[in-house]
Amino acid sequence: MKNKEISCCKIHIKSTFNNIIITLSNLKGDVLAWSSAGQKGFKGAKKNTPYAASKTAQDIVEKGKKLGLKKIKIIVKGPGAGREAALRTLSNLNVLRIKDITPIPHNGCRPPKKRRI
Repeated sequence: MKNKEISCCKIHIKSTFNNIIITLSNLKGDVLAWSSAGQKGFKGAKKNTPYAASKTAQDIVEKGKKLGLKKIKIIVKGPGAGREAALRTLSNLNVLRIKDITPIPHNGCRPPKKRRI
């Protein structure tokens, strides 16, 4: 990592049913730091709890403060339970934007053809 002070960054929160992964990147998309509930020592079903998400977000905030982070843009993806807890933990930084990019199915897959007897 460069010793350059970074004032504005993106934080990507990927919350699945099994884990939560939080990535800190610059505005171009280059990864500066990352953390996950598994990396913080949570195992099994405890990885997708709000408590694990808040601890993971605290870890990213500490890594960001070392880089001189002040303003953030948050991008949230996934249906997991830790999304809201991670957002609450990140709210002590200056949040410019929160964007949800969770994929939503529209009209679903093509149904199978009719059965001929």
